[in-house]
Amino acid sequence: MNVRSGNRWTGALRRSTLARNVQGSNSIEGILASVDEVVAIAAGETPATVDEETEKALVGYQLAMTYVLQLAKGEFELDSSLIRSLHFMTTSYDMTKWPGRYRESPVYVVHDATGDIAHEGAQPEGLADVMKTFAASALGDEDPLIDAAMAHLNFVLVHPFKDGNGRMARIIQSLALARESDIAPVFMGIEEYLGRRTQAYYEVLAKVGQGNYSEADYDAQLAKPWIRFMLTAHLNQAREIEQRILSAGKAAQAMEALVEHTALPERVTQALYSAMFGNTVTRARYMAALEEAGEPVSEQTASRDLGALAKEGLLVAHGDKRGRRYAPSDIVKTASREAGLGFKWRDIDPFEMK
Repeated sequence: MNVRSGNRWTGALRRSTLARNVQGSNSIEGILASVDEVVAIAAGETPATVDEETEKALVGYQLAMTYVLQLAKGEFELDSSLIRSLHFMTTSYDMTKWPGRYRESPVYVVHDATGDIAHEGAQPEGLADVMKTFAASALGDEDPLIDAAMAHLNFVLVHPFKDGNGRMARIIQSLALARESDIAPVFMGIEEYLGRRTQAYYEVLAKVGQGNYSEADYDAQLAKPWIRFMLTAHLNQAREIEQRILSAGKAAQAMEALVEHTALPERVTQALYSAMFGNTVTRARYMAALEEAGEPVSEQTASRDLGALAKEGLLVAHGDKRGRRYAPSDIVKTASREAGLGFKWRDIDPFEMK
């Protein structure tokens, strides 16, 4: 997969991919929002359809993930202080979750379907030492996919915090993946895949957890179903991302062709790059996309551009002037669909392939 920085549409693809990962990871914990709502929150907007606690939880998670992606670009050390800081970012919207603090009582992972205890975390006494050991060994020097998967699993087995352990495990896995990859880190995540397969994710965790955490007795052979699940996730997510990149390139060309048939300036394609993924376009988001592309414009110019796109039938305006937003028109939806965006892959199991 090659996403060249020279492609003007890659910013929209990157934002959409990160939003899908944020949405997928949080949906596992019952923190529900659409991808478009996650994009809006990342842009500093407050969707009327999302309650305040959900919004704050998504803001915190996205902050932690953005920090992780920045860390991966340079040298860093994973230690217990960094882990607690990431937890604080993720859960500080609710102080009852003890953001940044290890728990002081036992914790149990309960199977929602049965109410049975699926796993008991490490005992609270000595958690600080356990987490120092975890941090020292989490980012191994073997295969990056295996190392990242085991960091995720070991964190969940320890379950060091009162709440937010699942989200933290996936953040640390993303950090482990990003530090070893030549691919843009945001495209390495598998949170989107896991979010669509929550039940299977919990089932394999319960299977390999063996009831309770024991640093001394845990047999690495027990992790085989987990490794298989994670490698399958990576394969299928990579296939989907690859197809999305190829389709996005074709869709972007279609958006550019639509603009060429108008008298509009070339910069307005930035609005259509976002719309082709099905995302809502607002003046603030359009201006941010242009700023990132090195083509900043004033609020007045941005409003005029979006209004002109609506008059051309390429966007559909909703709301009054203060809260106006734009949805992709049927023309844009059709062009995106014909380019392959939105195509649903059928999962394959590489361990059953002949």
